[in-house]
Amino acid sequence: MATAPQRRAEVIVRPLAENELTEADRIVRVAFGTFLGLPDPGQFMGDANYAHTRWKADPSAVLAAVIADERGGKLIGSNFATNWGSFGFFGPLTIEPEYWNRGVAQQLLAPTMEIFRGWGNRHMGLYTFAHSPKHMALYQKFGFWPRDLVSSMAEAVGTAAKAPPETSRFSEAKPADRAQLLAACREVTDANFEGLDVAREIRAVAEQKLGNTVLVWDGSKLAGFAVCHAGAGSEAGTGVCYVKFAAVRPGPRAGEDFVRLLDAIEGFARSAWAQKVTAGVNLARREAFQAMLAHGFRAESQGVAMETGDASSGYNRAGVYILDDWR
Repeated sequence: MATAPQRRAEVIVRPLAENELTEADRIVRVAFGTFLGLPDPGQFMGDANYAHTRWKADPSAVLAAVIADERGGKLIGSNFATNWGSFGFFGPLTIEPEYWNRGVAQQLLAPTMEIFRGWGNRHMGLYTFAHSPKHMALYQKFGFWPRDLVSSMAEAVGTAAKAPPETSRFSEAKPADRAQLLAACREVTDANFEGLDVAREIRAVAEQKLGNTVLVWDGSKLAGFAVCHAGAGSEAGTGVCYVKFAAVRPGPRAGEDFVRLLDAIEGFARSAWAQKVTAGVNLARREAFQAMLAHGFRAESQGVAMETGDASSGYNRAGVYILDDWR
């Protein structure tokens, strides 16, 4: 007698609970490690951590995919959305490998788009594998289209002392002065793309003690800043300084200020006992990419930025000195 086909278990999408973070982190590592063919997938990212840091930054922006089991519910995937004012992105979106190819990712993406609509983002994006047509086809269903290559860059931290640029660090500011510093950073990002605001990242690094935000000044005016993760438990991992976001004010001195900012980042990395600095740059920002190469950065890997809107929207264009990679 033929066996009747089993009914696919119903997937419920809801906010990720704090007590699910350890399991969500495990799934992130195993999913990426399996896709990349690592011998021990669970060791992907080492002691760096995305799940805990991003959930703590905004628990309402993290979704869980759960199916019913004998214990009441089994976590099988998650997605992390990020709000940078006028721009929003998501990731990592990961599913337990045994549940791949069952439409779970699509079920996570529909409510993710609702989150973006609630925030009022006018431009959205994501970072994914450039060699995976499967990933690109999935995201195209939700209005994201492949645009530019994104290079993950790395530079060894030098031991030679450099003339320090005019810098400070967010952690050094008095609590009463921090709102003014956040406003100055917002002025820099807004000048590059109207409404762009990464205050969430600056606050997360300060509140969770994940690293520091380096500030480069031109007299009393903020010329640029870099949000840096460093060490175990951050998004960098042991021995690494990861630039989550960096930007300089556009204008005739932008290139010079960007080099000063790279120097300041290296100075912070040295003080944090990091052996290398890592950062992502969209290759449409050609001048920033060229400046990184001249500074000593080299590409470690490449992905692709997928975005909504047309080629003229967003801030991935020539003349923009911004570092990020939406991972």
